[in-house]
Amino acid sequence: MKVSGLVHQWNQTASGKLTPNTYTVRLAVEDAAKLAALSEMYPKRTTEQLISDLLSAALSDLEGAMPYVKGSRVISEDEMGDPIYEDLGPTPTFLALTHKHMTRIQEAS
Repeated sequence: MKVSGLVHQWNQTASGKLTPNTYTVRLAVEDAAKLAALSEMYPKRTTEQLISDLLSAALSDLEGAMPYVKGSRVISEDEMGDPIYEDLGPTPTFLALTHKHMTRIQEAS
């Protein structure tokens, strides 16, 4: 989900599987004030839900912003028959590590 979709989601109900882990963070004063404003604007959402939604959206945006670095090996073809080259950028590593940690977290719960 993109950050731009959060306001719509916050006006609805949302649920999802949560990790048993908790994370403690200290926020910059300006970020804490913005979070407090969102909490007041969307009282149906807890502060923790807002933080979780914002972090999820930011991670999704980050993944989409990772640069594609064209490799020399063709891994597929698109619908027009043009070659698709392997990605040598950070995305494949990020996705592989995400999968590794998702499996570990799911096995622990």
